[in-house]
Parts: sequence; structure tokens; C-alpha cells
Amino acid sequence: MRNQIDNRCIKLGEYIVENASTVRATAKEFGVSKSTVHKDVSVRLKKLNPQLYKEVHEILEVNKQERHIRGGIATRKKYKGI
Repeated sequence: MRNQIDNRCIKLGEYIVENASTVRATAKEFGVSKSTVHKDVSVRLKKLNPQLYKEVHEILEVNKQERHIRGGIATRKKYKGI
């Protein structure tokens, strides 16, 4: 069981790095919750693969800085009917 979780953490991290993906998009792709993805890549991955953790952390920080822009774009699309 533990090995499955460790493998999932690494796969999630690699996916985020390869696709510059958000936590939400990654969760949808792998069929797990956002909480699971966040815990896997922010807590567990740090112990398993520190180098991959560092790369993932940088991408998540960029996503965090851009989220208000994405929210505005989504709201605009919602009310334009696109």
C-alpha cells in the first residue's frame, strides 16, 4: 500500500512538471481529489524526491500567483456565454 502511494506521488509530480499543470487539473487527470494531490506533492514528495519537489513547488507558486487572473477570465467567459 505504501509503495502505491509513493509511486502516485512521483507520477503526480512528474505530470505537474511536464505539463505545468494546476492541482485541480492534475486531480481531474488522475481521478483523485485536490486534497490528495496537494498532500502528495507538498508533503510526501518532499521526502521521496527533493529535486522533483523543488520543481513542482516552483510551478505551484507560479500557479498561485496567476490564479486571480484565471478566475477573472473564467468569470468573463461565464457571463459572455462562451
